[in-house]
Amino acid sequence: MTEFDIPDTETLKARQKLVLDHFRDEVAQDWDATLSTFPHPHYELIATMTVHDGDGAVRGYYHDTRTAFPDQHHELIALRHSADAVIVEFWLMGTHLGPFGKIPATGSRFRVRMTASFIFDADENLVCERVYFDTLSMLKQLLGGVDKKNPKNWPLLVRVARGLLAMSGERPDPRLLDTTEPDLQPV
Repeated sequence: MTEFDIPDTETLKARQKLVLDHFRDEVAQDWDATLSTFPHPHYELIATMTVHDGDGAVRGYYHDTRTAFPDQHHELIALRHSADAVIVEFWLMGTHLGPFGKIPATGSRFRVRMTASFIFDADENLVCERVYFDTLSMLKQLLGGVDKKNPKNWPLLVRVARGLLAMSGERPDPRLLDTTEPDLQPV
């Protein structure tokens, strides 16, 4: 099989079912079911340059994001198949009711367009969920609901600014930086 060979219909159907089950189980916060879609759970969040690798790390990611956004859910926009992945475009939505990293809760709602690539290996195992999204769109929405003219909110805005500054100093995961350009032959 080459990078140009799309798998047969049954394989694509099986991949799509696994991905849709994964999405459903995440919204239901059934972490055991969600994690069962991977032989080894692995998330790559490109916008924050973070990797969550292994059962414990991914469960920690789930815990942290659902602490920040307990009502987090999604709305699918499109689903596409490629030779080695299912690519899903979706809206991610929720309410900021707990700390998001070092950013304190603002109580604001967000709705951010995202793309996730669910990557499969040669044995049809899900090996990675790689997620792309615009952090600025999310941050604008999280801060947009805070009345900046009200002096009561100024301490919150200072804590948010401090949290953003602290997070901006975090080092990117080297697995997302140390990439090798593929050797693509002319077609």
